[in-house]
Amino acid sequence: MSFKPQIKIPATYLRGGTSKGVFFKLQDLPAAAQHAGVFRDRLLQRIIGSPDPYSKHTDGMGGATSSTSKVVIISKSSKTDHDVDYLFGQIAIDKDFVDWSGNCGNLSAAVGPFAISNGFIEVDKIPKNGLVSIKIWQANIQKTIIAHVPIVDGQVQEMGDFELDGVTFPAAEIQLEFIDPADDAGDDNSGLFPTGNVVDTLTVPEELVPGGKLQATLINAGIPTIFINAQSLGYQGTELQDAINSDEKALARFEALRAFGAVKMGLIKDVSEALNRQHTPKIAIVAAPQDYLASSGKVILAKNVDVLVRAMSMGKLHHAMMGTAAVAIGTAGAIPGTLVNLAAGGGQRSTVCFGHPSGTLTVGAAAELINGQWQVTKAIMSRSARVLMEGCVRVPDNL
Repeated sequence: MSFKPQIKIPATYLRGGTSKGVFFKLQDLPAAAQHAGVFRDRLLQRIIGSPDPYSKHTDGMGGATSSTSKVVIISKSSKTDHDVDYLFGQIAIDKDFVDWSGNCGNLSAAVGPFAISNGFIEVDKIPKNGLVSIKIWQANIQKTIIAHVPIVDGQVQEMGDFELDGVTFPAAEIQLEFIDPADDAGDDNSGLFPTGNVVDTLTVPEELVPGGKLQATLINAGIPTIFINAQSLGYQGTELQDAINSDEKALARFEALRAFGAVKMGLIKDVSEALNRQHTPKIAIVAAPQDYLASSGKVILAKNVDVLVRAMSMGKLHHAMMGTAAVAIGTAGAIPGTLVNLAAGGGQRSTVCFGHPSGTLTVGAAAELINGQWQVTKAIMSRSARVLMEGCVRVPDNL
């Protein structure tokens, strides 16, 4: 029996924020994978090593966590006023699907550097030293991101002293602007809050929540997100990964609540559909500031944060915070009356510093009330990015 040699595909392995993923130039993919479809999904799954019933990704480039089972496809922008198009795929670890429904805010930080280093940006636009602004079209959610990338001697600056909780080593700071991050649905501009309310009451089975009623803020900013008070689920808001990820009943409850929230947001019609939409919406718990010990051993003092947030990603508690969820936190925190805002002490604010399992993060959001509807023009946060490896990935030619 004869076997074909593996396919060899140019690729770059990058860390962006607290995530890492395999980046491809669209034109480097096999012709059949240069457009959406089953072949593209199968190819990317095999590269990552999914679906893996062992949840290890031993035979692929993935890291067997939601933060490390990711792929990105970059192409010259189809829009005349943007530099590149950025398509993100969240690869399920032990299940057979690729979720294209949302963005990865963390890997967004790596898109600008990748675009510069791979010839997508005109040379005369890149300064010898300074910052270059890369205008990115986020193809999954049809939104604009502007990445301000530092340049030294005409090359992307990767090393620096910017420290990001959840990332072991410092690097150069990259500021990201998420332009008009709210959902545009609805003629009444209610897309930011899909129900039109800053707080809703979810009706859920009593085995999930005593009494079957649960308050939640449902927001479409950065990524669709469901915010719930930690205490209403019996948590403090200071939990680290093991406290939740080692509890199968807790994970099942979060997933069930996420499904009910997704229906309320109009993202799915029935809770059964949530199984094939794990990337969106996110679900998170919020609490007022308390002292706690981060996963690194760093002491986080209540006086140094506005609010505590723990967020689930692909069915598990995230080790830090998803970048898109951070946009949702910043936006919800800026708007009076949301559960995030109330946990932070109430009032309108332009920045929110929140505590997560690995430390803290500050996000800025510009929100204003226009004709009785809250709108957000942009959210801003800083990340970093670094090339980990570049060359080619190999994948069996039997997809």
